[in-house]
Amino acid sequence: MKKLGFGFMRLPVTNGEFGNVDKETVCQMVDYFIEKGFQYFDTAWFYHNGNSEAALRDCLVRRHKRSAYVLADKLPLVIIQREEELEKYFKKQLSRCGVKYFDYYLIHDMGGDRREIAERLHVFDFMKRKKEEGLVKQIGFSFHDTADVLDEILTQHPEVDFVQIQLNYLDWESEVIQSRRCYETAKLHGKPVIVMEPVKGGTLACLPDEAESLLRACDPDRSIASWAVRFAAGLNNVMMVLSGMSSMEQMRDNISYMDKFVPLTEEEIAATQKAADVINSSITIPCTGCSYCLHKCPADIAIPKYFSLYNMDMQESSVKTWTAQTVMYGHIAEQAGKAGDCVECGQCEEMCPQHLPVREWLKKVADQFEGVL
Repeated sequence: MKKLGFGFMRLPVTNGEFGNVDKETVCQMVDYFIEKGFQYFDTAWFYHNGNSEAALRDCLVRRHKRSAYVLADKLPLVIIQREEELEKYFKKQLSRCGVKYFDYYLIHDMGGDRREIAERLHVFDFMKRKKEEGLVKQIGFSFHDTADVLDEILTQHPEVDFVQIQLNYLDWESEVIQSRRCYETAKLHGKPVIVMEPVKGGTLACLPDEAESLLRACDPDRSIASWAVRFAAGLNNVMMVLSGMSSMEQMRDNISYMDKFVPLTEEEIAATQKAADVINSSITIPCTGCSYCLHKCPADIAIPKYFSLYNMDMQESSVKTWTAQTVMYGHIAEQAGKAGDCVECGQCEEMCPQHLPVREWLKKVADQFEGVL
């Protein structure tokens, strides 16, 4: 397979509502993706407020032959409480996607306390049975934790076929995300890697001027996002790079350089690391906008949107008393909970793949915006 996968996590939407997938546009994107010889599609129970699997069914499965695509889905472990629920959710996912089997099936987010839950509910045994039954071709798990934890899991469960990790040039040397160390751990265990967040939720598509200049000096014609995807795809143990494409424009750009893929040169890799240093110094809250936190927030706070506004506000002049971000914050707060409504339950932090201190950042967001509304 070509190394670019279509992630159904950041699809185009209508009316700005995350759960309202623009299926007409997605159908066009799916058709173009397959027409150009790409096959890999990735979805999950939670994506787009639970509507991603159905969108994939309507835009892909009902419109293309099963042999034309490869499909990955994920067991939503975080909402499963009893072992007998594993079968129930698996069947529901087959139905929601409209297929008889999954090519790749993952335990969703084997980080934090999910590891203990997986062992208690015998999830790995369940996954093996599905593979033996022919309902899954390859089994694995997505992972947001440290390399030491990954090493322990792969040592205990050599039966898995692959792992999916967050990997990009910004997180390559991160002490929190540990992209490089996790990649090297998977490689040591002989497990191919599927990459998620190669562009870090769009962060690596729109860089500070200094960082962009570093990349443009090497190649002025390539898109900024292409550097991130090519960095990940150029690693020899990476089998697939997922991109959550939100428009046909993004898809055309990705395909333009992934159709006949050429890895970054050593000089270009060095440029990405210099750019990473610049980016890290300019980002206040390293949120990727995955929206996992929204599933658990009892106050319905628009956490990713507020964090994005806060980052933009921090990059503007400190002498400004009014910014466009303040106005946007007020508009969003009319439809959702404000940052100051946080009850500090901590459920958002349990869900956050980036391990952010969400509650503390929400206090800073409230201080920044709510006093001037």
